[in-house]
Amino acid sequence: MNDILDFFIAAYRGSPTYLVCLEAIAFVFGILSVWYAKKENILVYPTGIICTGITVYILNVNEYYGDMMMNFYYTIMSVYGWWNWSRKKDNKYVVPISRTNTKEKLIGVLLFVLTIFVTYLVYKVYDYDIKTANYIDILTSGIFFTAMWYMANKKLENWTLWIIADIITIPLYAHRGLGMLSLQYLIFTILAIQGYIEWKKTLNNNLQTA
Repeated sequence: MNDILDFFIAAYRGSPTYLVCLEAIAFVFGILSVWYAKKENILVYPTGIICTGITVYILNVNEYYGDMMMNFYYTIMSVYGWWNWSRKKDNKYVVPISRTNTKEKLIGVLLFVLTIFVTYLVYKVYDYDIKTANYIDILTSGIFFTAMWYMANKKLENWTLWIIADIITIPLYAHRGLGMLSLQYLIFTILAIQGYIEWKKTLNNNLQTA
């Protein structure tokens, strides 16, 4: 039991108190954001913006530039998603839950490849020594980038991508000694599975009543 507790607090012993507090705030708002996404609640975006805005700063301090760039993108995409989810016509929301069509799948693949390329360039621009963990970071950046775009457009497949990337990220942050973030992504994975189930049920109900 002591070993488990030590894993979660060891990385923070030498950290400034304000950074630990900021990470704790991001932890709470990150979980709230995924919870609201699962419920198809517009509050996914304001809570997500708080989480990603703080996370951008923390990752920049720790020089995890790939993750930092992704969280900056999440912040921008959250503004778009907030607007897109809010749109109404004849008092009905314009963007319903749906599956991706062939065009949207191709766009997703393009976003994935482009993100991997840009993230790699970011590391090179900062003259960062790219190690195995960073290549994993680059891969998950591509998955997360695409997942966020799909979520902003209420595509069911966003949850599949979140689940895949979250599962990869759990051991990645554990390896880096960031226990709080590793635990956060474990919770994200559970919520993403629940989100997929709930969105699929809503989609099926909408198709039956259409």
